[in-house]
Amino acid sequence: MIKKVAIQGVKGSFHHIVSQHYFDETILVDECMTFDAVIDSVLNGKSDAAIMAIENSIAGSIIPNYALIDTHDLYIVGEYYLDIQHHLMALPDQTIDDIKEVYSHPMALLQCKLFFKQYPHIKLIEDIDTAQVAQRIQDNKTRSIAAIASRMAAQLFDLDILCESIQTIKHNETRFFVVKTKNSEIPENKINKASIKFELEHKRGSLAAILNVLSDCKLNLTKIQSLPKIETPWKYAFFVDITFESYKDYDKAKSILKIMTQDFKVLGEYKNARL
Repeated sequence: MIKKVAIQGVKGSFHHIVSQHYFDETILVDECMTFDAVIDSVLNGKSDAAIMAIENSIAGSIIPNYALIDTHDLYIVGEYYLDIQHHLMALPDQTIDDIKEVYSHPMALLQCKLFFKQYPHIKLIEDIDTAQVAQRIQDNKTRSIAAIASRMAAQLFDLDILCESIQTIKHNETRFFVVKTKNSEIPENKINKASIKFELEHKRGSLAAILNVLSDCKLNLTKIQSLPKIETPWKYAFFVDITFESYKDYDKAKSILKIMTQDFKVLGEYKNARL
């Protein structure tokens, strides 16, 4: 049973919001400042599971997190899509003209880059976490400094929202994985999505042959991400998400892929959050 989850960031962060949505408001959280610390929390048994952002609809895949999940043999047991609305916030009684610097997570800054082109006087500075910046502004009573964070962060740390939804694309979603050290043994009739990893021989048509197997077995490819093998330059591992109506179709494909590929691994079997 999952009673405590590790999150990247402090309360008020988007990972914290996901923990409350995916589980409920009673879930305990271990606040970690880095994803490496998130992983350690699970591996050391401090937390029962971890929540990790894996992909954003504007900025794309968070490739280092794929590597962390694979390297540490973590198992994906669920996913959650969160609507990300970035708000600019600061201590009360200030306007955006008073703001000289904005601190936030690099991903948040990237997603809001276009907004700040109209405010050339503001310096953008990368920081470790969105909500942690909001907390620091309140703790230090720092004026002329603003944070980009969630509405929950503004409420928790008593900051005023200067501008709402400043991300470049208003429909902005991040996909999160829920991971554990072992399979949660979800019943097969509840599983309709899987994440797998494999490597291929470097020859013509090898990837096309894999895609044909997926199609022949009635599987829908929803994501493919290549990741370089650091120890072998110019060779890649492929991380693939697939959905299916019948677990038997998936099981058949899995048996074939184990023969056709190298270093085949099931990263997770879970319920599609989109269905």
